[in-house]
Amino acid sequence: MLLMGCATDDRNPIDNFQENTLTAFIAGKEISESNVIACAGSTSNESQVRVYLYPRPGATDIRYFETLDATVDPNNFENYSEIRPPIQGLFNEFLQFFEVAPENEKWVIITFEEAGIVNISNPIRLKHRSQPTEHLPENVNITNAERVLNPQFTWIDGTFEDTVIYFQVVSTNQNDLLSGTYTLDRNFQYYILDNVILNITEEEPPMLELGVDYNFTLLSVTEDNWVNLFSEISFRLG
Repeated sequence: MLLMGCATDDRNPIDNFQENTLTAFIAGKEISESNVIACAGSTSNESQVRVYLYPRPGATDIRYFETLDATVDPNNFENYSEIRPPIQGLFNEFLQFFEVAPENEKWVIITFEEAGIVNISNPIRLKHRSQPTEHLPENVNITNAERVLNPQFTWIDGTFEDTVIYFQVVSTNQNDLLSGTYTLDRNFQYYILDNVILNITEEEPPMLELGVDYNFTLLSVTEDNWVNLFSEISFRLG
């Protein structure tokens, strides 16, 4: 279901670092910090990293900034330089992602403009070397899918124990997103929002139908916005 690709940047990042910093980009502009939903995880090819974001309706000029390595202060915008990997769509463009192949671990920030304001994500720590994302569809279980139209999804963590939040997507077999929700719990029931702490679903989603194929995607995310666990399964009701 996910688009594959590879992006590289042949520039020497040190050569152009000062002129391309996040500090220089936002100079004189109105900004809103911690206002972009974004995270990153390694693909099944652990040298490649996808940086995911939710571009709210009306978002324009999406940009990608990274540090030289992970030792710098992630909250100092002067440490971030812009690179321009291609941006790709996910769930028919509801989400988007950059795919990069960084040699070393580093910090990343995503920005986009909205109503004349530059919105800035929290720093995202790339951990593809020390803590590669686990791809474990078997960690997800569906309860009563054969009997109910609002099945419950439950899951267990993988090897890493520092997950703080879980992002769930229910989508059609044509990759259209039906619901996108965040919970602190390791369970979600479609479409019951009792334990949902953040909901990016733009409209009330339709009821699921018997005999139709759907997909469930789970991202388990750390405090520094790294995806520990990526699980994706298909299911059919009835």
